[in-house]
Amino acid sequence: MAAAGKHTRNVNPRLAALGLLFALAGCGKPPEKPPPAPLDVSIVTVQAQDVPVSAVYVAQTQSSQAVNIQARVSGFLDKRVYTEGSVVKKGQVLFLMDKKPFQAQVDGAAAALQRNQASLQVATANLNRTKPLAARNALSQKDLDNAQGQYEQAGAAVEESKAQLVSAQLNLSYCTISSPINGISSYAQVADGSYVNTQNSQLTTVSVLSPMWVNFSLSENEYQRIENDVKAGRLILPKDRSMTVEIEQVDGSVFPFTGKITFADPSYNPQTGTFLIRATVNNPKGMLRPNQYVRARLRGGKRPNAIRVPQRAVQQSGQGHFVWLVDKEGKADLRPVTVGDWYEDSWFINEGLRAGDELVVDGGQRLSAGATVVVNSRDGVATAARPAASAASR
Repeated sequence: MAAAGKHTRNVNPRLAALGLLFALAGCGKPPEKPPPAPLDVSIVTVQAQDVPVSAVYVAQTQSSQAVNIQARVSGFLDKRVYTEGSVVKKGQVLFLMDKKPFQAQVDGAAAALQRNQASLQVATANLNRTKPLAARNALSQKDLDNAQGQYEQAGAAVEESKAQLVSAQLNLSYCTISSPINGISSYAQVADGSYVNTQNSQLTTVSVLSPMWVNFSLSENEYQRIENDVKAGRLILPKDRSMTVEIEQVDGSVFPFTGKITFADPSYNPQTGTFLIRATVNNPKGMLRPNQYVRARLRGGKRPNAIRVPQRAVQQSGQGHFVWLVDKEGKADLRPVTVGDWYEDSWFINEGLRAGDELVVDGGQRLSAGATVVVNSRDGVATAARPAASAASR
C-alpha cells in the first residue's frame, strides 16, 4: 500500500501541467448553440371584398289579430258548437245562449210599438179634425195646442218603442255567438249550462294565422354598434332599411315564406335595455302558430371591402386582439387588430390588416416576434417545404 502511494506522488510534473493547460483552453471557448429550427405555419393572403351579412335573433310568433270572444248579454250558456283548437271561419257559430228570455223581450217591445202606433193614429186623426175647426174659430187655440201636443207625444212614443224593439232584437241576436274572423280557436273557458255575466263573459279566443307577427328584441349596445358601423361605412343597409326576414323553425328548417320588418318600438324597455322589432310574414298554411319560439334571420346588409379572417387566426392577450403575419423575409410579425362582428366561423377585422397581408392561420401559438417560419400551406394549398438548413441560414 505504501509503495502504491509513493508511486502516485511521483507523477511527472510536466505531463500534469500540460494536461491542465489543455483543460483550461477547452473551458475558455464554449460550444456554439445551433440556431432554432424554423416553425411550420399555414397562411392565407388577406383579401378585401364585399360580404353579405345577416343577423340572427331569438324570436317569438304572435297572431296579428287575436280576438277575445265574449258574451255581450247575461244569461245561461246552452252549448258550445265548435271543436276546440280547430280552425274556424268568419261567421261560424261558436256558442249558443238561452234565447227564451230575450225573445220575450222582443215580443214585449213589439207589442208596445203597436200600442204606441195606434195611439199615434188616433192623435193624428184628432189633430187633422182640430186644425180646420180652429181655423174657423169653432175650437179654441187651446184645443188646437192640446191636439198638437198629443200628436207629438204619440210620435215620440212610437220612436221610443222602435228603439226598444231594436235593442231587444240585438240582445236576442247576441245569443248566437259567432267568430268575427278566420283563425284558430282556443279552448272554451265556460262550460255548457253555466250562467254568463260580466265576471265570466270571456268564452274563448280566436287568433288569425296569416299574416303572423314575429317579434324579437334588439339590445341598446347592438343597435349602437350597427349605427356606428353604418356611419363609418363598414356596413350598408338596404334602402329604407327594408331588411328581409327569414324564419328558422325549431327543427332547423327554413320557413318557406319570408317577411319584412313592419314595426320598431321607438322606446327602450327600461327593464331589459332592449326595444321591440316586429316582422310580418305570410302563413297561408298555418305552419306557424302563435307563441312559438323561432329564429329570425335578417338579410340584406352588406359590408363593403370587408376583411374577414378565420377565428382561429385571431389571438387575445391582456392588450387586446392580435394576429401573426409573415413578412417578406419569412419572419413572424405580431400585428394588433381591432375585431368587429362575428360572422359564421370568422371575424370581421375593422383595423390592423390590409389586403395582401400574409396571415398565419395555423401554427401561430408557437410563434414569437422575429421567428423564422416555413410555410407548408398557402391559401389552403400545400406548398413544398423548404430545407430547414437553408431556411435557417437566411
